[in-house]
Amino acid sequence: MDRRQKKTREAIFTAFTTLLSEKNYNQISVQDIIDTADIGRTTFYTHFETKDFLLKDLCEELFGHIIETAMGLPHGHYHCTCASADDSVFLHLLRHLQENDRNILELLSSQNNEIFLRYFKSNLKRLIITQYADKGLLKSSSLPEDYLVNHITSSFVETVDWWLSHNMKESPETITEYYLEAIKYLVN
Repeated sequence: MDRRQKKTREAIFTAFTTLLSEKNYNQISVQDIIDTADIGRTTFYTHFETKDFLLKDLCEELFGHIIETAMGLPHGHYHCTCASADDSVFLHLLRHLQENDRNILELLSSQNNEIFLRYFKSNLKRLIITQYADKGLLKSSSLPEDYLVNHITSSFVETVDWWLSHNMKESPETITEYYLEAIKYLVN
């Protein structure tokens, strides 16, 4: 993708996130996005087939970066699994959220948060599989592995949602300690 295409795509993402912070996803039209981004209809459809594809790509870019970074791809600031809160991938994720890159917190706490939490969860599952399941770190032999992955993932998403609803009063380190304590019987 050339620089001009990247700039246009970024303008569309920025317009879309601005609109999402103001109104419900279902109330946003492609025309609203086009007007806010100050682009033509053809330009929008050159980049995205529909508003749903735009949402999917936005979420993949937002959460994909965070998850891939936590997995050590490609940026290399990898944090180990849950030996302690100090080296947890979960702490790493919470710090990324706290940095609020690309206004991700506004999206997660907006009226559209269910959409974003669902995408966050689907991306987070990849991390849990890579960091726990693939390494044989899930403790229970009596429960199906995919159940444990789903449970650990859902618990983290709910932890983030709880943290946001409490205005992030606790530090990422404290939230990580809470979370690791809650899942300690599930992972090695």
